[in-house]
Amino acid sequence: MSPPSGPPVIFDSARRQTRLERSAARFGDADFLHARTADDAVASLEATLRDFPVVVDLSAHPGPFRDRLRASLASARVGEPRWIGADVAAAPGAQGLGLGLADGSTDLIVSLMTLHWANDLPGALSQIRRALKPDGLFLGTLLGAATLKELRAVLTEAELEERGGAQARVSPFADGYDGAALLQRAGFALPVCDVDRVTVRYPDLFALIRDLRAMGETNQLAGRVRPLTRTIVSRAAVLYAERHGDADGKIPATFEIVNLAGWAPHESQQKPLRRGSASVRLADALHVRERRE
Repeated sequence: MSPPSGPPVIFDSARRQTRLERSAARFGDADFLHARTADDAVASLEATLRDFPVVVDLSAHPGPFRDRLRASLASARVGEPRWIGADVAAAPGAQGLGLGLADGSTDLIVSLMTLHWANDLPGALSQIRRALKPDGLFLGTLLGAATLKELRAVLTEAELEERGGAQARVSPFADGYDGAALLQRAGFALPVCDVDRVTVRYPDLFALIRDLRAMGETNQLAGRVRPLTRTIVSRAAVLYAERHGDADGKIPATFEIVNLAGWAPHESQQKPLRRGSASVRLADALHVRERRE
């Protein structure tokens, strides 16, 4: 029997949906990252003097982007977003994101704080690009590799002490500096990527976990999950305070937000000049003297 093709199943789709549904009632208590990314997306649209009549929102939660767009001057040029809650963790063999969008049907697609759960991130980006009209815009954010680095370390150490082995508890987030290359691979033109690192201070580990649950960002890795015991969590809390605690007793939690922007290709877009077609020497442009060996 030949091995199954396609990307590995890293995240459990059903588990992710359950986490999001449970978080809905408490999301307003911990929506600061979603609010931050929504503010940045709307600011980008305010600076982009284009009309986007057909808008689709693939964000994990529908409120932050919709509400900020309605209160923005950009709302005169940007249509009311249709939130479709795509399943980014769809297993290989399923219909990917399940966009339900025809190719070339959408002017703007926004995906905030959800693509870090994609089993096939390049494939997800390719589907988004195909759904855009020529010269359509994609704005997306996902959590990057440095996210929750402190939590990952102390949970691993505490579980190793207690059980002699440790299970992955924090997702393997993508390296933010690969963002532009991922957009190019998916067929986007004029790709842009930047990284925003946010440090949030909490009274203790338990307050951090409460926020992660309210966001719907707790463990969604595929496979059997062995529950953490109270002893392991308590030990992790002690390690967190010892290794990372501030002078006032609070602990920092790192969140790395990767911002992506790309356009569906169109003949009107700026293109790089053909190699060798420059009419001015680089040394002359920089006003330096060229030294020959």
